[in-house]
Amino acid sequence: MTVPSGGSAPQGRPQRKQVLLRLDPSVYEALARWAGDELRSANAQIEFLLRKALADAGRLPKETGPIPRRGRPPGDSAPRPPSA
Repeated sequence: MTVPSGGSAPQGRPQRKQVLLRLDPSVYEALARWAGDELRSANAQIEFLLRKALADAGRLPKETGPIPRRGRPPGDSAPRPPSA
């Protein structure tokens, strides 16, 4: 079952789908630990693993974009001088 996303998507990007997922608690805990080891959320880890499995099976659609980066948007790319 999918639930429609609320809000508007950034221009040029389709909205992301929300999906209800039921997992065994021990599976979720193992997934959350693995995600933490790789500095990802559990949700990002699930998407990473699903994309990898689809790619390995030759089923990842060609039009699939990269996983969106989370967190603070990149600022000025020029390095800042050290503070004195």
